[in-house]
Amino acid sequence: MILERIEVTVGAVAHGGHCVARVGEPPGQVVFVRHALPGERVVVEITEEHRGYLRGDAVAVLTPSPDRVEAPCPYARPDACGGCDLQHVAPPAQLDWKAAVVREQLTRLAGLPDFPVRVEALAGGPLGWRTRVRYTVDGAGRAGLLKHRSHEVVPIDSCRIAHPAIHELPVTADAWPSASTVDTVAPAAGSAMVGPDGVFGGPVVERAVGREWTLPADAFWQVHPAAAGTLAGLVLDLLEPRHGESAWDLYGGAGLFAAALATKLGPDAPITLVEAAPPAVAAARTNLTDLTRLRVVPSTVEAALRRGRVGGPVDLVVLDPPRTGAGRAVTRAVMAAGPRAVAYVACDPAAFARDVRTFRDGGWRLAALRAFDLFPMTHHVECVGLLLP
Repeated sequence: MILERIEVTVGAVAHGGHCVARVGEPPGQVVFVRHALPGERVVVEITEEHRGYLRGDAVAVLTPSPDRVEAPCPYARPDACGGCDLQHVAPPAQLDWKAAVVREQLTRLAGLPDFPVRVEALAGGPLGWRTRVRYTVDGAGRAGLLKHRSHEVVPIDSCRIAHPAIHELPVTADAWPSASTVDTVAPAAGSAMVGPDGVFGGPVVERAVGREWTLPADAFWQVHPAAAGTLAGLVLDLLEPRHGESAWDLYGGAGLFAAALATKLGPDAPITLVEAAPPAVAAARTNLTDLTRLRVVPSTVEAALRRGRVGGPVDLVVLDPPRTGAGRAVTRAVMAAGPRAVAYVACDPAAFARDVRTFRDGGWRLAALRAFDLFPMTHHVECVGLLLP
């Protein structure tokens, strides 16, 4: 719903794919603006009014930023698909945008002003990278993508950030009268697959850390083809595992980081993997049978730590929590276990910064940070931090 139109000068970027503007008498009411860039003068359609702030879309650009480009996708506009936040931003400037967001979160939430942050691009370019795409089916049986902060389906011809193998699937050309969603996956080996309502015909095969992984199609796996190898290699570089050390892989999924650690610790090193999702637990047990002292604990991380199911003490910990972060209980339990180093893999910079603050309050420090653009054209960014006591 459009509430009104206002003209504003756009300020700094904010977490979530917005820029911050202000309207009214100084200091002015905050307006979170999508489809804009810092420094631009734009006309904003206000779409939401909240206590203390507004949300809106830039629908006309009066003074454009030099970093503005024409979006490569015709659906990347305020009244269409809400999946890509940054298609109007030149790719190099997207990296700067994300670095600014991470720095701001570390300053405001972790108490680390001026921490150096640089976001690195992965190989392959900003389009055609996403190997897993979920389409939503509308009332007419057409598969499409959702508007921003809405359940309204936008029918499309194809998703420009989807992997080329997904483009070849007859998803948007076919009708899906009995499905509510259509999931697609383009694995590293074999043909791309379609799963109406998440029901696939069989497993998929992925490749990372010198292994082939046979996984249920609905098990979690990184959606950028280069992401799994990049993250696993970086975790090893930061932790510098020593042969015979023990490790915990918390929120371990199918065991990517456990497998990477085993290449340095040795196949008989004591490694404990904790994961709550049954498909991922099954995949870890199936794919890592050669790791003779690997324990797979099917549990939430917080419950496993609280109930003493993880064991201890431990030398190394990998934390790869969901978007909500690890939280204080898990972070404090990890510190209490006395590891010499923790690698924290974060898909949300705000949650990461909050957990870094808990580590700092416990006497630890953020010793290193690398950030990667695993999700080009969107506001999402992946960080990997090294925390030391």
